[in-house]
Amino acid sequence: MAQQLDIDLSTIFDNIDERQVEFTGEVDGDEYEFAVKYGVLEALSGEAPEDDAELRFNEFIDVLRDAALNALSRNSDVPIIVVSENDLDQ
Repeated sequence: MAQQLDIDLSTIFDNIDERQVEFTGEVDGDEYEFAVKYGVLEALSGEAPEDDAELRFNEFIDVLRDAALNALSRNSDVPIIVVSENDLDQ
């Protein structure tokens, strides 16, 4: 059975300083912290986020959910799982 990531929508946060959107997600009863780099949002939308990173995140949430699962499968033993452009291709 494929894993499913449930994103806690109340935790979505645009970390402007780190140029990433952060969120908490749950997989199989375990919570993980994720960060989606702005480059991922740019790859999906075709333009760099400015003040709309959270809106773009929500626009592509289904694709980002799958990418976050790919990132989790790479490494689940870090405090924050970083979702990169490479996770889109898997």
